[in-house]
Amino acid sequence: MSRLRDALDQIDMARRYNRERVDSVPAAEWFVTPPGGVSHVAWQVGHVAFAEYRLCLERLRPRTPADEALIPGGFIKAFGRDSTPESVAGAGFDAGQIRAVFDRVHERVMDELPTYPDADLDLPPLGMSHPWFSTRLGGLRYAPLHEMIHCGQIGLLRRMLGRNPIW
Repeated sequence: MSRLRDALDQIDMARRYNRERVDSVPAAEWFVTPPGGVSHVAWQVGHVAFAEYRLCLERLRPRTPADEALIPGGFIKAFGRDSTPESVAGAGFDAGQIRAVFDRVHERVMDELPTYPDADLDLPPLGMSHPWFSTRLGGLRYAPLHEMIHCGQIGLLRRMLGRNPIW
């Protein structure tokens, strides 16, 4: 199996696992921060979409005009690294819009990257450096780990919202 195929399989596995949890929370509860909580599902899902875009597309190739429709600039600000769940409220995105970006970004990654040149995987990422990896392949390998961190947070939010665990 190629390095790229292995990374893409891990990215897709993490998304399938996370999607099962995301799908189980009604949209009406996405912006609810449970008592004692510090986040909500809307921020978690939006942040995962933002991160997948940055880790798997923007650090491998320059932003394209089509990317604006894929992940609008306001979305990046609302769900980026320094954002907070409170910042989402003023951004104007509803649960359906956040979910659509979450799905579109993943679909683009899985459609676009299978033909990415193997030799380019060892190049430094484009744009900002990252403390956890120094190559483009490293970013792809980090993406499912990052998603699973947030999947765990979504799992906890689900429980705090009264949902049964999903095994």
